[in-house]
Amino acid sequence: MSTVTGVSAADELPGPDGGKPVRGDRTSTGRLGDRLFGGFATFSGVLVIAIVTLIAVFLVVQAVPALTNNSENFFTSRVWAPGGDKPAFGILEFLWTTVAASTIAMLIAVPVGVAVALFLTQYAPVWMRRPAAGLVDLLAAVPSIVYGLWGLIVFFPVWKPVQQWVEDTLGWFPLFGTAGITGGTIAFIGVVLAIMVLPIVTALSREVFAQTPATHKEGALALGATQWEMIRTAVLPFGKPGVISAAMLALGRALGETIAVTFLVSALPDGATWTWSLFNGGETFASKIANNASEFSNPSKTGAYIAAGLVLFVLTFVVNSIARIVIERRKAFSE
Repeated sequence: MSTVTGVSAADELPGPDGGKPVRGDRTSTGRLGDRLFGGFATFSGVLVIAIVTLIAVFLVVQAVPALTNNSENFFTSRVWAPGGDKPAFGILEFLWTTVAASTIAMLIAVPVGVAVALFLTQYAPVWMRRPAAGLVDLLAAVPSIVYGLWGLIVFFPVWKPVQQWVEDTLGWFPLFGTAGITGGTIAFIGVVLAIMVLPIVTALSREVFAQTPATHKEGALALGATQWEMIRTAVLPFGKPGVISAAMLALGRALGETIAVTFLVSALPDGATWTWSLFNGGETFASKIANNASEFSNPSKTGAYIAAGLVLFVLTFVVNSIARIVIERRKAFSE
């Protein structure tokens, strides 16, 4: 009996009744496998959605009673006294510190990460690409506590003169005004966070740029484009959705970072002067909750911290939703 690619003709024919496959037919096995895999994938997707929904419900249920008894404006107050008969707490300081530090991290990490990814995929010699990419990826394996210790002991003495020069030169501008903080500032933790999230941006951007169709690049070069013009017209447009996804993933890491920020930032004491300066101290949502976990002694205090965590949860969700919308619009435009 003749065979084609190692499969006999009998394996490809239906059974005598014209319906049930004969022995050796892989159609039924394949369909069963597809059904099992599809069911598992559906279950996994529903499970993830259910977990996120349950987390949101838990945060809301725990936070609402504390917010109801709060005697201060939750969004505009800096007071944090969730205990006692008349709790008063607000998240203005945490919100500003978290957003400002994460923004600084993104402004540094995204351009540098994209530039490194372009170098590794478009400019670096072939023999250098794999070792260099491996070294960059190793940064992602460094624990947060190590970044915190490195920033405190090694990087802070280098950063201090730079901060002092900026304060002396641009101190007239509110964002760079002198706040008298001798320890870690918002700008300082932003730079450290940029180093922490840099491998995420680099790795994902590198993978996307490497998948740019060769015909697109060769077509641009054939039309007389230079190397940079080819990158600008072929590689960057193709990789834009991936870069946005990488930036949002890195932003999520920066928003929720706890250990390194706890080590580095200088918390302001109660009653201290607070300004919008990036050279001021403060606490992020994550560091505030981590530093005061021992205060979860009664429902009122616990609810206040959970309310702060709820804001961080919503902030992260909104950021990722915006990124998803941008990516979907980009896909529709490219199609």
